[in-house]
Amino acid sequence: MSHTPPRSAPARRSVLKGTVAASAALALPTAAGAPALALSGRPGAAWGVQTGDVTASSGLVWVRSDRPARMIVETSATGSFRHARRWRGPLLGPGSDFTGTTALRGLPAGEQVHYRVVLADPDDPRRTGEPVYGTFRTAPARRRDGVRFLWSGDIAGQGWGINPDIGGFRAFEEMRRLDPDFFLSSGDTVYADGPLVPSVTLPDGRVWRNLVTEEKSKVAETLAEYRGNFRYNLLDDNVRQFNAQVPTIVQWDDHEVRNNWYPGQILDDPRYTEKDVDVLARRSMQAFGEYFPVGTLSPRGSEGRIHRVVHHGPLLDVFVLDMRTYRNANSPGRQADDTVGILGAEQLAWLKRELARSRAVWKVLASDMPLGLVVPDGGANFEAVAQGDPGAPLGRELQIAELLRFVKHRRITGTLWLTADVHYTSAQHYAPERAAFKDFAPFWEFVSGPLAAGGFPANDLDATFGPERVFVRAPQRANLSPMESPQYFGEVDIDGDCGELTVRLRAEGGAVLFSKTLQPGRVGQ
Repeated sequence: MSHTPPRSAPARRSVLKGTVAASAALALPTAAGAPALALSGRPGAAWGVQTGDVTASSGLVWVRSDRPARMIVETSATGSFRHARRWRGPLLGPGSDFTGTTALRGLPAGEQVHYRVVLADPDDPRRTGEPVYGTFRTAPARRRDGVRFLWSGDIAGQGWGINPDIGGFRAFEEMRRLDPDFFLSSGDTVYADGPLVPSVTLPDGRVWRNLVTEEKSKVAETLAEYRGNFRYNLLDDNVRQFNAQVPTIVQWDDHEVRNNWYPGQILDDPRYTEKDVDVLARRSMQAFGEYFPVGTLSPRGSEGRIHRVVHHGPLLDVFVLDMRTYRNANSPGRQADDTVGILGAEQLAWLKRELARSRAVWKVLASDMPLGLVVPDGGANFEAVAQGDPGAPLGRELQIAELLRFVKHRRITGTLWLTADVHYTSAQHYAPERAAFKDFAPFWEFVSGPLAAGGFPANDLDATFGPERVFVRAPQRANLSPMESPQYFGEVDIDGDCGELTVRLRAEGGAVLFSKTLQPGRVGQ
């Protein structure tokens, strides 16, 4: 199938040579990653840099220091950093695990921004570490410039961590070479409940070898253990180089805290000494906010929210959902009245309001869980929206039915759903003529992942909203390692001239498995 070739970005590529060289000059991050408070020399940023929530005029830059330091960001239109603009960032210390984010505002639209982060000794600003370089593109102000981004989820899960024998998280390097405008990270960014062991023997006799840290050797419970889980992925060279080039819009799902969690849950899992999931979720939220640049979270991640809208020029708004923080308890899902659902009443009201306000041609609903795929939680309960009953909406389906009805009756055009979670890739088309609930406009849901985790067979479909599985690629056996099954990510390409949106489901290795082009200006699709 035809697809648009990756964009050429010589300016970005040239600065990244400096990024790699500068990173090589820094000390490789230690597995434990605990900064020493009494170190000689100058501050170092061996964990790299990353950017997030980039718009046409703003973006967030992240870094982690190896000791207390002042974060300073310089930006320029070129890699030479002539006429650089300087941004004084926060003081990095133990309260944020030596991480920090600096907001950049007043940036030029649709331009390549080169940046470097310098860490300065707070007691002697003249003592600075080696700069760490990165680059990103701001969102376009003009529709004709187009937008192209990638999405996926599920990283370091099911016992499959960083394997140096195969080159680590290889899909990140493949995605970097495609040079997207940004990456939508669709949840399960870490597996805080998934300890790693040094080696695993595969069914064919080959041995998978993991890089293992102290924090990845048990389930995460303390704030330090959650921080160590988010820090683990940054040990991978591919991830750090990807972060230095590609901005991210990130959301969370369950494994950032614990498998299939919901508010108010009390654990009976003997691996946990802390049984209150709300306590675990607060600790994970803090670490999440410390290790990802998210505009709606406080720098220490202890306040704020994950759900938000990221405006990416006139063509695209990304509606980032949080299907964890506000949900009700997992159950058989047969309630005839359910005002809490999977989003909570307040988030649903926010989503309706923001969708109605949006003037973007395309409105991506970034969902950390699928809508019509049946995801069980044990023998009787269900984890996502669908619960296997093909009839009228019940339980959490009631809330989704309300949202779909709202989109139809307010004639909101250009909506599509992107998700991960189930560890395979597929495309589902939802249509009222196939559905038990009929008061909605047709729409598409695309699934991708895992990015660096185990592969699983395809889930059953629930007929309530009339899904048809148009494409699926999934293993036949549960928890295939990345040595046995390819990893998956998706690509979205919006043509600036005609407004068409093309979705491509990709497999690691370069193959485009499925492609679908959608037309702009339609309610649903």
